[in-house]
Amino acid sequence: MMPAIGLAELIELAELQTRVDRKYAVPRATVGVLLDHLAGAARVLEIDGLRSFRYHSVYFDTDDLTSYRLAAYQRRRRFKIRTRTYLDSASCWLEVKTEGARGGTVKERRPYRTDHHATVAPGRSFVDDRLKPLAIPGHTELTFAPTLVTRYRRTTLCLPATGSRVTVDVDLAWESGGRRLGTPHLAVIETKTGSVPSPADRLLWALGHRPVRISKYATGLAALRPDLPCTPWRRTLRRHFTAAGAPIAPAGTSWLSTHNRQD
Repeated sequence: MMPAIGLAELIELAELQTRVDRKYAVPRATVGVLLDHLAGAARVLEIDGLRSFRYHSVYFDTDDLTSYRLAAYQRRRRFKIRTRTYLDSASCWLEVKTEGARGGTVKERRPYRTDHHATVAPGRSFVDDRLKPLAIPGHTELTFAPTLVTRYRRTTLCLPATGSRVTVDVDLAWESGGRRLGTPHLAVIETKTGSVPSPADRLLWALGHRPVRISKYATGLAALRPDLPCTPWRRTLRRHFTAAGAPIAPAGTSWLSTHNRQD
């Protein structure tokens, strides 16, 4: 069994203020190969005896999907707004992620009441302050409503020798406008490293996997809404969603109630 690491020690060993993030969309079976390969080099985040944690996120956008479209058209100044609830600890955060003209990404967050997870109203001043540097015309007049819900389970690894981290997300599911999408065949692995690729990156490359463009918000919404522009994520959608036959279940069905066909 992989040795455990606590949250405080994980942050100390792999804080990575300046880092390179790489995302991989891989078959679920690849996760076992990765964990076996890293068994002697990694430690797994453990909190209160748990090593896998349930995430629930609500993403907010305008009626005309300003946030989504800024990303789809690859505008330099863009943003993302969400609440993230850690179901196992019943804690919630309001988060705003922005990208400025110079390409820098900033994610800021504040504690949030769990019963406010489906609205930005109580944190609207926080949102407006974070959007101000983007100089979006009339941003204080924009109305934000829930657009997409995501759920998944995450395991986090620390690689002490390289000061890097790996997150493994499985049981990914999305919901928007009564449509539901489940991808039980899929895992999303993200590595967070310094300038040198981690052992996890090198293993994934050796297995034929390369970093992909994937966003839980944008890619998930594009999969549920084929009418939307999706150029940045088209290859990912074709390979890991459409090609795999990921079904869109009708309103009223349960999460992951349908099963994907395998290639």
